[in-house]
Amino acid sequence: MTKIEDVWKDKNTVIIFFRRWGCLLCRVWAKELNEIAPILKENNVNLVGVGVDETGLEEFKEGKYFAGDLYVDTLKQAYKAMEFKRFNIFSILTALFTKESREAISKGKAEKLGGDLRGDGLQNGGAVIVSAGGSKLLYHFKQERPAEHLSNYAILKALGLENQAPPGMEKTTTKETTTECIDDVLSIPTKEKDK
Repeated sequence: MTKIEDVWKDKNTVIIFFRRWGCLLCRVWAKELNEIAPILKENNVNLVGVGVDETGLEEFKEGKYFAGDLYVDTLKQAYKAMEFKRFNIFSILTALFTKESREAISKGKAEKLGGDLRGDGLQNGGAVIVSAGGSKLLYHFKQERPAEHLSNYAILKALGLENQAPPGMEKTTTKETTTECIDDVLSIPTKEKDK
C-alpha cells in the first residue's frame, strides 16, 4: 500500500484522476498528456495517474496510453475527498452526447485508442498539481463533464513551465476549482501498479 503523499514527497507532482482505464475519453486525455511528459521529466515533475479499480488497467498499461506511474484507489477515498462528481445513469447519457464528448470520441476512434464500458462509468475525475512535500496545492481541477480535461498548457503554467510549451500548443487554461480538502487526502491507501 502506498500513501498518496509519498508520490509528491520529493517532487512537484501532477496527479490525474481518471474515470476508468477503459474509458475512451480518458485514453484521449492520457495520450495528450504524453505530449508534455518529457518536459515534466526534464523539470523533475512526477506524472501520476489514479483509477478507481483494476478493471482494464493491464490493457491501459499495454497500450502505453499514459507515460506516468499508475495507482488504484479502490475505496475511492481520493475521489471522495476531492469531491469529484458522480453521475447517475441519466446524467451520464446526456453528458456523453455533448459536442465536447462527441469530438473527443471521434478523436479517440481516429487514433484507434479502443476502450470499453467495463468498470465504474459514473465516476468523474480531475487533477491536482501539488508542490514537492505537499506544502502547496498549485492547481485543483474537477471534471464537470466526462470529456472535460485539464489542458497541457494549464499544467505547464501551474508549474511555471509555460515558456517550455511546444510551438503550436493551444494556450488555453481550464477553470480552476479550489479545495480545502488536500490535507484529507494525505493518507489515502492506494495500491501502486507497475507501468
